[in-house]
Amino acid sequence: MATLFEPSFSTSLSTRPPFSSASAPSMADTLPNINFGFEDLRSRMASFTTRFDIFIAQGRARVLEERNEFRFSVAELHESQRIKKRAIDDFAQKTTSHAQSLAREAAETQDMHVAVAAISAQRDARASARNRLRSEIAFTQQQIETKLAAQRDYAARLDAQSRHNGPELDFWTDYLCLRIEGVGQVDRLRFVFTHVDERDWERECGFELNTEEREYRVEEESVIPRVSREELDTVVERLNHSRDLGGFLKGMRGLFEGSIQQA
Repeated sequence: MATLFEPSFSTSLSTRPPFSSASAPSMADTLPNINFGFEDLRSRMASFTTRFDIFIAQGRARVLEERNEFRFSVAELHESQRIKKRAIDDFAQKTTSHAQSLAREAAETQDMHVAVAAISAQRDARASARNRLRSEIAFTQQQIETKLAAQRDYAARLDAQSRHNGPELDFWTDYLCLRIEGVGQVDRLRFVFTHVDERDWERECGFELNTEEREYRVEEESVIPRVSREELDTVVERLNHSRDLGGFLKGMRGLFEGSIQQA
């Protein structure tokens, strides 16, 4: 703040008599008081800074809010686009499925017409085949009667053979201390010997004979105790060649006796 020049003040200074050295004021005391208004300027600057900070904060908040609103709008647009795309895909899929259903129904209709025509032809063919089958049935019944008579004759011969084999089997059972058991299968029998081991007469030695095929087989894992595979194959081969069951049983008992003696 500028200080006005007052002529009267200058004149009074020039006309004033000199002060004595003891009571005369200093030169600084005679200078005018100048006030530049720094406190008011500092207050105004602080007020401006506060308002500016508030403006910046509000602007930043508004920018963040607008950016969030923009992102939310973009997300809504993407979601809407995704939903519409999915709806379009579903509609296209339904359209394709409907077209396929129409084509399938048309094909099924055509197949039904073809099937009806085929069934009609089969009906006529079966009517003629029925008459032919009746004559064939009569001929077959005659053949069955002939075969039944032959089977009855064969059964009678088997019965006579079984009456002959019964005593022979009892002989081998007693002579070889043999017991014959079933194993739950029609074509397999288990033969069990006792009185083979002189140290234990009750010890059992056995094997399973498989008669499913023409060539009989002895399952190696069923042979207890173990015997030589080569000797076992030799005894079985002799059985298949001669069909001598008695000789085969004697041979198996001999294999067991040899195996126990070597143990």
